[in-house]
Parts: sequence; C-alpha cells; structure tokens
Amino acid sequence: MDHLVALAERLIAYDTCEPEAIRKAAGFVKGWLEAREIEAGEETARERPVLMAEVGPADAPTVVLHGHLDVVPGLPGQFEPRIEGDRLIGRGSYDMKGALAAMLMVTAQLRDQDRIRVRLGIVADEESEEEQDRGSDRLVDLGFTGDFAITGEPTDLHIGVEAKGVLAVRLEVGGRAAHGATPWLGDNAVLKALDVFRSIESLPFARESSELFDRPSINLGRIWGGDALNKVPDKCVIDVDIRYLPEQDPRMVLEQVEELRDAVVINTFTRPPAIVDRDSIFVHTLREATAEYHDHEPTSVGRDGASDAVSFLRVGVPAVEFGPVGGGHHGPEEWVSIASLSSYSRALEAFLMALPDRMEG
Repeated sequence: MDHLVALAERLIAYDTCEPEAIRKAAGFVKGWLEAREIEAGEETARERPVLMAEVGPADAPTVVLHGHLDVVPGLPGQFEPRIEGDRLIGRGSYDMKGALAAMLMVTAQLRDQDRIRVRLGIVADEESEEEQDRGSDRLVDLGFTGDFAITGEPTDLHIGVEAKGVLAVRLEVGGRAAHGATPWLGDNAVLKALDVFRSIESLPFARESSELFDRPSINLGRIWGGDALNKVPDKCVIDVDIRYLPEQDPRMVLEQVEELRDAVVINTFTRPPAIVDRDSIFVHTLREATAEYHDHEPTSVGRDGASDAVSFLRVGVPAVEFGPVGGGHHGPEEWVSIASLSSYSRALEAFLMALPDRMEG
C-alpha cells in the first residue's frame, strides 16, 4: 500500500501538461519497469512518448492495461501531492496517475506468472485536442492489442461500458464595429456569440436522452473577441465542446449547429462514442472481481467524458473504462481515495488471474 501511494505521488509531482516534464515522467516510468526486469519499449506520436511493456506468455489470453501520463494544466501547488485523511490530492491523482500507478504495480506483480499476458500501454496525449496521430492509435496500429482492454479513467470502481462521443466545434460570429462610447451604433459580436451558445443548448439534439445518459453535455470552452477596449467587437470566435449520446449521429448534431443564424462553423474535432457489450465474459469477470469493494453490484455505467478506449474499439477489441474512487478531476482540488487505490489494484489482479479460466469455460 505504501509503495503504491508513493508511486502515485511521484507521478503526480511531474507537471505533465508540459512536454519536457512528460518526457521526464516517461523516463521515470521506463526506468521503474526496467528496474523490475520488465523490458519497456518506446515509440512516439507527435514527438510525445508512447510506452509499451508486457509480462506473461505470448500465447496466453491477453489484456491491455492502458493509461495516460498527460494532464490538463493545473494551478500552482497542484503538482505538490499531499495527503488529507484518505485523500491523495494533486493534479492527475484521479485522472489518472493513481490508476496508472496501480497498473504499474499489478504488471510488476504478475511478471513471473504464466497464465495471462498483461500488456501495459502508456500514452501522453489523451488530454490533447489533436485528431490525427494520437498515441493510443499508434499503439493499436503497432499491433499492441489483446482480447480486452481496460483504460484507467475515473469511474469510482464502476465499469464504464458506454461513453459519449466528442464533437468540438469552432464557430465564428460576425458583428458590426462602432465606437465603444456609442455601442448602440454597432452589433457586438461577443454578445451575439453568447446568444449562439445558448441557442446550441436549446437545439433538438440537446434535449434527447438514453438509457445511461439523461442528456448530451455542452460546454463553452473558449472565447476570443474584440481587439480594443473602446471598440464594439465585430468578430468573435468560440469553441464549443459537445459530448453527444452514443445513439446520436454527430453529422446530425453538426447540421443543427450549422443551421444557426449569425454563426459559421470554421473547424471541428470529433471522436466516436464507446459502446461495449455489458454481457461479455470480460465485463462479467471484471464485475465479479470488483463486487467485494462495493456496497452493491458494480453496475455498468455511462461515462460523460471521452477516452482512448475508442482506439481499441475501432479494431474490434472490447475496451472499458475502469478506475479508482475520487473526485475533482480537471478542478482545483482533484483527489483520489487511497483506500480505493488498494482496492483497485486488487480488483485488477483478481480479474486478470480469473480471466483465463473463464475464457476456457
């Protein structure tokens, strides 16, 4: 337990929203594995490291444990991990350096067994907005796959069998310039952009629901407008992050956005939703391995956020999100439960050791 927490703290201490810190963190992980006689290979995607390691025989059932080192930018002090009661606090503790530390420990613990092959894949661009040449796609294209994959995104020890898709839209809104002292003579593009965003929230797709989701998620992530204090802005650009339901067609969503007045779509970024058979032998076995750490059954859940599980799904490898208990990811007080890190590690190991018999049966 102490070793697991110490490893998580060491990972959190790297400010891995910065390229140099990412490289240093990857070097530490590679050295940690090699110190335990586990060979670690390295590739790159857009000059960011992609790490690969595996234990167990090549002809055994194969599970990929997948994680990411990168984090969203944090506030000063968030890369100085601290413990308060059961909480390990720091940027990336929940999303997902705590889970990654557990995956590293489990991989090392299973080094000498011969029942299952465990492949550990670690990327450094899961939080990026790049659509091409992503680290997880690089893993898959290299053949670093298996019978099943688990990505350690935050799920509070539940099994994420569905995740929303991503449609990020950049829109340009036009207005009319005027002197700042006489704004009634102009048409303020910034104010119009806010109206455009509110209109997106009211489109038909935004009011739909599904079995695991009560609605899509819509967030105004960035806004640029105006070039002088004393001038009515005549142009504004906004980035809107739409997380659409797995059953929705992103083309339909985009068509509804494009029909809005006063706004022109100038760029998009998309990622497909994730859907996994909740009745598969892999999900059943993982549910059984996790059940003792819940007051009730670890029901399969829908995830509002997207993940790189879709990289495995696109080549036919079933993949779920499964991570420890915590909260505040991407926020100022991100934390992971120390007790749940231990439970998570034990559940992963129990799943991996039980799976070969279940697959034979």
